Amino acid sequence: MRRLLVLFVPLLLLAAACTTPAPDRSDRPVRPDSKEAELWRPAPGLAWQWQLSGRLDPTVDVPVYDIDGFDHPASAVADLHRWGRKVICYLSTGAWEEFRPDAAQFPKELLGRSNGWPGERWLDIRRTDLLAPLMAARLDMCRAKGFDAVEPDNMDGYTNRTGFPLTAADQLTYNRLIARLAHERGLSVGLKNDLDQIPQLLPDFDFAVNEQCAEYEECELLVPFVQAGKAVFHVEYELPLTEFCPRSKELGLSSMLKKEDLGAWRRAC
Repeated sequence: MRRLLVLFVPLLLLAAACTTPAPDRSDRPVRPDSKEAELWRPAPGLAWQWQLSGRLDPTVDVPVYDIDGFDHPASAVADLHRWGRKVICYLSTGAWEEFRPDAAQFPKELLGRSNGWPGERWLDIRRTDLLAPLMAARLDMCRAKGFDAVEPDNMDGYTNRTGFPLTAADQLTYNRLIARLAHERGLSVGLKNDLDQIPQLLPDFDFAVNEQCAEYEECELLVPFVQAGKAVFHVEYELPLTEFCPRSKELGLSSMLKKEDLGAWRRAC
């Protein structure tokens, strides 16, 4: 009898499982390659290194590195992972750069005024029909190289003289597009500058990257990220540490002093 009971109970359980309707998940968003829960979400206060020039120094003892996505191979990302780092892929998503390998793929109608850097021009972000596949390919590169996140730069064209009549609404649409494309590829995404649109964009971005909020007395505008449990990676170029670190620590920012060439040199708060 005992042997028969052991066999009978599993059969009953199997029958019940087969007749139980599956939960309805039709209203849940579907991500092509990744689930939202798998995204890396850096917490406030994490130390970081931002190096966009010079030979990469992987030995800075911080948990987060932000490096150029084009300039570094997958092996460099893997090496940083071996050091225990999370790695952010720097890309320019709001400006064209003549020195990138995909520069010729950008139609001339997308190119506006110089953004102040040699060989760079603002993009007409209203043309999402043309820009979406180009940016998707760049984000595919970041994913293929093993990056954990992306820092999309030049995401505030509407506040600059771009050569196009960009509006705040145009910028919101484009920034959300970039965030969605990154998330679909399993990449966390940071909001670069664009402080005025933080209230609208906070739900779409996983962290923030800021330059010189202390110099321009704007750091309080980044507090919503910290309050939401999201890191704010912040740099100053001109101010001494004593002038911005105490307030940065109070606000929960991840702050450091860098030289404008963004080489390996750093001084953290």
